[in-house]
Amino acid sequence: MRLFDTSVLVEQIRKGVFESGALSIITLIEVLRGVPWEKRGRVKRLLEESYEVLGLNNDVILKYCEIYEELKRRGELLPDADLLIAAIAMVYGYTLVTKDLGFKRLEALGIKLELRR
Repeated sequence: MRLFDTSVLVEQIRKGVFESGALSIITLIEVLRGVPWEKRGRVKRLLEESYEVLGLNNDVILKYCEIYEELKRRGELLPDADLLIAAIAMVYGYTLVTKDLGFKRLEALGIKLELRR
């Protein structure tokens, strides 16, 4: 199963393309904050009906902390939103589909990536 990062989802929306998969709650928030308030509810319902939305739980929180600690040790931190998206993908065993090359830093930690240009 694939988890779409914000960069990929936004591109899909702009092109009018649908691919089956999942979104993290973080991606849902990032997309919705850019939608005018009068359309936000409708867009939210459409996304929730079209994709499985994966949220935060204790396993995700612990995985986030593990990733953060390792990247901090290496001096290679990523933004918290990206770390949460990565943690969700890893906990659920999904392949993260993204255009963001920063996620390559996490391959050594076991994340499955599908990088798009």
